[in-house]
Amino acid sequence: MNYFKNILENESKKEYYKKLNEFIENEYQTKTIYPQKENIYSAFEYTPYDNVKVVILGQDPYHGESEAHGLSFSVCPGIKTPPSLKNIYKELNTELGCYIPNNGYLVKWAKQGVLLLNSVLTVQKDMPASHRGKGWETFTDKIIEEIDKKDTPVVFMLWGNFAKSKKELLRNPKHLVLESAHPSPFSARNGFFGNNHFIKANKYLRDNGLEVIDWQIENI
Repeated sequence: MNYFKNILENESKKEYYKKLNEFIENEYQTKTIYPQKENIYSAFEYTPYDNVKVVILGQDPYHGESEAHGLSFSVCPGIKTPPSLKNIYKELNTELGCYIPNNGYLVKWAKQGVLLLNSVLTVQKDMPASHRGKGWETFTDKIIEEIDKKDTPVVFMLWGNFAKSKKELLRNPKHLVLESAHPSPFSARNGFFGNNHFIKANKYLRDNGLEVIDWQIENI
């Protein structure tokens, strides 16, 4: 986690985070909460600050049983690929010819420098948005602001109105900000399909002397 750990330590001393932590501790003790407690911060462990090249911003963890494991849009092995991720795979197939894999486990992306960041890091089982407005947004906004300070180019993929609202946190001209509709079945045809974000991201990385992302998720 390196620098992310420093951010977490600094934020944990603030009043909002203390309240958030108290709330989360109680939730885990009294309800079924996802992801598992040890996976809350796994996005930062798989993709340390210095390695971040792409940020894909989600809103909440998946709220179905055993789906979420701390990476936005990703699900654990053996779990059915969710509809939004299916549409992401379809777009990758169109753009780069990636075959559509039999799983939704995106750790391969994370290990290459794709930070799969949800704005809210926990959720109650079968209760979407149940942990919104509790303080997570303040914490993850701080993460986004700190990534924006990086000297090395970062590509931010903002899909849907919620993700686009974070654009105001991004001021560094070194970075590339890509915006489109969300890959959800309700909106994918309104501008997600055909956005060419994966091609644009790799071109930007290549043009700036960085290694491109291998977006192909293999079958398990």
